[in-house]
Amino acid sequence: MSILDAFSLKGKVALVTGGAGLYGRQIVEAVAEAEAKTYVASRNLKALEKSAEESRQNGLDVVALQYDQGDEASILALRDEIIKRSGKIDILINNSVARTLKDGWQSPASAFEESMRINATGLFLITRAVGDVMGDGGSIINIGSIMGLIGPEPANYKGTDMNGFVPDYFFNKGGMASLTRCVASYYGEKNIRCNCIHPGGFYTGQPEPFVERYCEHTMLGRMANETDLKGIIVFLASDASAYITGTNIPVDAGYTAK
Repeated sequence: MSILDAFSLKGKVALVTGGAGLYGRQIVEAVAEAEAKTYVASRNLKALEKSAEESRQNGLDVVALQYDQGDEASILALRDEIIKRSGKIDILINNSVARTLKDGWQSPASAFEESMRINATGLFLITRAVGDVMGDGGSIINIGSIMGLIGPEPANYKGTDMNGFVPDYFFNKGGMASLTRCVASYYGEKNIRCNCIHPGGFYTGQPEPFVERYCEHTMLGRMANETDLKGIIVFLASDASAYITGTNIPVDAGYTAK
C-alpha cells in the first residue's frame, strides 16, 4: 500500500454524530471526500438532511439519520440501522454536544445534570455501542476542545458581552480527554484505536476585541476556519495512523502551546 492509499477511506463506513454544526460539516465532508460511506446523525433531522443533501449534490455519499444521545435505546437503534444498511461501522466520530447551560456559571443544577446525561453518559454509551461491534482496524475519534485542556482566559472577553465560564463544557471536554485513553486501552486488544482532537476557536464573526486578543495568543495569528480539521480527521480515521492511539491532539494554531 502506498502512503497516499493509506489515507483513503474507500470501503469504510463512518458515523459522524452532530454533523450539521460548525465543526460537523467539515468533518462529514472530510470522511466523505476520502470515500467513506458516511452516516451523520443528530436530533435535528431536518437541518441534518439539508446539509446531507448539499453533500450529495457535490457527489459525496452521505446519509442523515436521527438519534438522541441522551437515550440509550435511540443510540442502539442508530447503530443497528447502520449495520442493517451497510453491514459494519469502521469509524465513529463523536462530535455531538448539547449546550444546556444557557446562563453559564449561574445556570440551574438541572441544566448541568442534563448536560451530564447527554454529553458524558451519552458519550460513553454511543462509544460502547459502536466500539463493541467494530472490527479490526476500527477508529474512534472524539472531538474535544482546547477548553478540555486549559482554563478560560478572561482577558479575551474584555469589552464584549461574551464570557468563557461554561463549567459543564470544561468538565465534559476535560473528561473526554481522559476517557479517550481509557477507550484506547479497552479496545486496544481488538486493534481498535481511539484518539481525541482538541480544536481551537472557530471564527464566526465574534466581536473584534475578542478576535484580536484570541489571535494574538495563537502562534499562527488566526482562528480556525471551515477546513482546518479535515486533514487531521482523515489521518486519524485512516490506516495512515494505524500505530496511533490514546492521544490528545490540539488543533489550535498553537494556542495551548504558547
